[in-house]
Amino acid sequence: MTKPAFALAAAALIAPATLAAAPQVTVAPAGGPVVELSVFETIEVAPDLATIGAGVTSEAPTASEALRQNSTEMQKVIARIKALGIAAKDIQTTGINLNARYDYDQSTQRQVFRGYQASNRVSVTLRKIDDTGRVLDALVAAGANDLNGPSFGVADDTAAKDQARARAVARANAQAQAYAKMLGYSGTRVLALSESMTGGPMPYDMKARNVSAEAVAAAAAPVEPGMVSTGVTVTITYELTGGGAK
Repeated sequence: MTKPAFALAAAALIAPATLAAAPQVTVAPAGGPVVELSVFETIEVAPDLATIGAGVTSEAPTASEALRQNSTEMQKVIARIKALGIAAKDIQTTGINLNARYDYDQSTQRQVFRGYQASNRVSVTLRKIDDTGRVLDALVAAGANDLNGPSFGVADDTAAKDQARARAVARANAQAQAYAKMLGYSGTRVLALSESMTGGPMPYDMKARNVSAEAVAAAAAPVEPGMVSTGVTVTITYELTGGGAK
């Protein structure tokens, strides 16, 4: 008599949307019921990287003057970043913009041209988190009037992901065995395995626009890195083996 075939699906926890390429293992079923489990595990680790954004926004009556002023001020900021000992590989331009500015005149109900606005921004990776506050202060003193971040991360989360993976597999195995016991089977066999990875900083944003060096000197930016999370979602398909209802 052929045993009735049926399938069960369960999700232990749905993982965030960020995915990474991961190995997959597949084995053909032998005819038993199939249970597919998706288990997410996350590990918190102390960050060792901080990323901040720094830039300059300038305004002038003409496009060429706005860009010239902006370039001059941004060169000072970049020079200051490098003077702080930050390597060139950790400094990356993220955007240069030049736009006309208009204000709306309520009395005439028309757009009034006010000049041009130029901006230039860089992303800076800091490999000494304790320097974050000092670097932010120095950048404002150098002329940066557009800051954001910091966001925190880890340079190598391999060990943390290995730990998360081991926990996820252990949970999936335990759940599969529980299904087998509930349905009258004595064991399980892995048919397929895949994983997706999540991770990255949980940013704290500090925005400063048109901030004076005096203001920063009066209140230096405190920075607390806290912890960041990295995780793995393991999806395993099990075949229930060894008995079951006739």
